[in-house]
Amino acid sequence: MPLWEVIAKTGDISKAYPDELLSIEDYTGGAISAGNTINKANVHKVKALLDPVQYKQISEMGRELKVVDTTTDIMQLAPWEYTEATLRNRGLATFAKDGNVVTKQGKPWIGGNPFPDAKSALEIFAGITLSWGRHDVSFYATKEYDLDAQGNVAYNYESCWVEMSPVGRVSMEPKPYLPGHEDKLRYQSVFFVSPNDIKGTSFLNIWHYDQNRFPDLYGYIPAFKRVRRFPTNQRFEPLIPGSTMYLSDAWGAGDPFLTWGNYKIVHRGPALAAVSRNWSGNNENWEHSTHGGENGNTFWDTEVELVPEAIVVEAEPIMYPRAPVTKKQVWFDARTLLPLSMVSFDQQGKIYRSFDAAYSLYEKGDNKFMDGKHPYWSWTRVHAHNIQTNRMTRLEQVKEISGGYKTSVNQEGIYDKYLTRSALQRLGR
Repeated sequence: MPLWEVIAKTGDISKAYPDELLSIEDYTGGAISAGNTINKANVHKVKALLDPVQYKQISEMGRELKVVDTTTDIMQLAPWEYTEATLRNRGLATFAKDGNVVTKQGKPWIGGNPFPDAKSALEIFAGITLSWGRHDVSFYATKEYDLDAQGNVAYNYESCWVEMSPVGRVSMEPKPYLPGHEDKLRYQSVFFVSPNDIKGTSFLNIWHYDQNRFPDLYGYIPAFKRVRRFPTNQRFEPLIPGSTMYLSDAWGAGDPFLTWGNYKIVHRGPALAAVSRNWSGNNENWEHSTHGGENGNTFWDTEVELVPEAIVVEAEPIMYPRAPVTKKQVWFDARTLLPLSMVSFDQQGKIYRSFDAAYSLYEKGDNKFMDGKHPYWSWTRVHAHNIQTNRMTRLEQVKEISGGYKTSVNQEGIYDKYLTRSALQRLGR
C-alpha cells in the first residue's frame, strides 16, 4: 500500500515496505543484527546505507554506531500534534505563483507537513523549511564542543536556541496563525551564556513567509553594547569562534528554500540513521557519551536503525554568489521527511562539510520529559564536521545550562522574552 495510506489507517509503516527493508539482519543476510555495533571491521557491509562522510568517519576515524531495530510506529518519529496535523491537512497544500506554499485558498500554511507524500525534491525541502523543530515553540538549552584537527576541545559554549512559528501552529492558541504575524514564517534566536568572554552575544533571525526573501538578521555584541543588523546573504560562516556550524546548516535547510534551486532527487533507498531511542534520560542533565578520534571524544555515542526508505535531495545555492559551496545533498527519511544528514561540496566539487543529527522521543524507562499529553520529541545531538580541516562541532540538547536556562516546549511568553530586538539588548546586558 502507498505509505501515507498505511499511516492514515494504522499509524504503522510495516505494510508499506517488504521485510528486508524493515530488518537490518534481513538486509545484510545476517551479517549485522540489532544489538551489534558497526565499526571499522564491518562497515563495508553497510556502506550503501551511509553518507560518504559517515563512512569515512567509521572506516578511518574510529566512529562506531550501535544498531537498534527499526521503528515502525509513526508517532515515535515526530511530535504527536505535528503528525496529527499532517494527516488532517494532507492534500490541502499547493505552490503559489511566486513559489511559496499556500493552502488551496491562497493563505499561509495551516500546520503539519504540507507534502507528506512528496512527489518532488522541492516539496521535500519546502516541508522541512516551513517547520524545523515541528513544534510551535522550541527552547533548546544546548552545549557546544568545538574540536580542533587533533581532537582537542578548543572551545566550549553554552547557549539557548529558540524557535517560534507564527503560522502553521498546531498546539498553541491561537491556531493556525498568530494575529499580526501572518507574513512571517519563523522567529529564531540564539544567545550565549558561557564562557564569560562571549556571554551576552546574541543573534535574532526574522524569517519572512516569502521564501524569495532573505531573513532579517540582528546581533548584539557586548563589546559594542548595541544591536546591529548583519548581512544575511552571508550564511556560510560561523557566528562564533571555533564553530564549524553555519546558519545555513540548521536542520539541513537553514535558508529560505527559494534562495536555493536546481532541486533534484539523486537517490532513493534504505539508510542507517538515528531517528529514535537517542535520549540520555538516565543522565540527570541528559548529557551524552563520546568516543572515537585521537582523544576518544570526537563522536557522540549514537543508536541507529535501518530506515526503509531515504530520499537524497541535491540543491544549489543560486542566490548566494559568494557561497563556498556549489551544492549540498540532504538525506531525508521518506516516512517523515525528517533530514537525517547533509553533505556539502566546495568550489572544486570536493566533499567539504557534513551535518548529521540524532532524534528521539524523550522517554526512557520510567523517565519522561513531557510535551503536554505526550512525551517530547526532538533532536538530541548533532555533528557538524569540516572534513577538509578535520574540525568538528558537537552539539547536544541538555536539560539545563548555566543561568538556570532549561529546555522547554510550547512555553508561553517566549516571543517577548527572546525574539525581539529589545530582547536581544536585554539578554546582552
